Amino acid sequence: MKVVEAEISDIKLLKPVRHVDSRGFFSEVFKEDVLREHGIDIHFVQDNHSLSASKRVLRGLHFQIPPFAQAKLLRVTAGSIFDVAVDIRWGSPSFGRHVAVVLSASDWNQIFIPEGFAHGYCTLEPDTEVIYKVSAYYSPEHDRGLLWSDPALGIAWPVAAEEVLVSDRDCKHPILSELPRFFRHEPAVAPVARVGE
Repeated sequence: MKVVEAEISDIKLLKPVRHVDSRGFFSEVFKEDVLREHGIDIHFVQDNHSLSASKRVLRGLHFQIPPFAQAKLLRVTAGSIFDVAVDIRWGSPSFGRHVAVVLSASDWNQIFIPEGFAHGYCTLEPDTEVIYKVSAYYSPEHDRGLLWSDPALGIAWPVAAEEVLVSDRDCKHPILSELPRFFRHEPAVAPVARVGE
């Protein structure tokens, strides 16, 4: 499995190997030890599976707040999506910036999104299926969102606003400038060398 950092280094892009022969293929799509080697030391507790019957379905931008904040490991098993993660960690050097990638069943790629990011996607094909692991159970009381169409985010969604298929709920989320400070960026602390080292 190949694992690389995205433009925001906390987000990782994964490409599992597919072993193909005349019968079909075999692929190890999740290996805890490999992810740990790449800094993804997360215990996932729930798998979610979503089907979008139409092209241009937009879901997001969603997140859960502490103590039920969720990291996600997401892949597409049918069709394709334009996937977006927005950094909402107050004080982060990349606060308000986003990573956008195309995930597809044909490319067999995945994305890891840590806590502190709002996540969403738009389907690029009909009958698109998305499966994703989360690190905390769903909690309606802690479920929040960020407005997908906030111009301050600068997301180049692959669909015109008047053609998007989006829920009423997802049209009522706040814009970034009105979002409470649910997450704070914790900069990595370099280890202190002991005297004589």
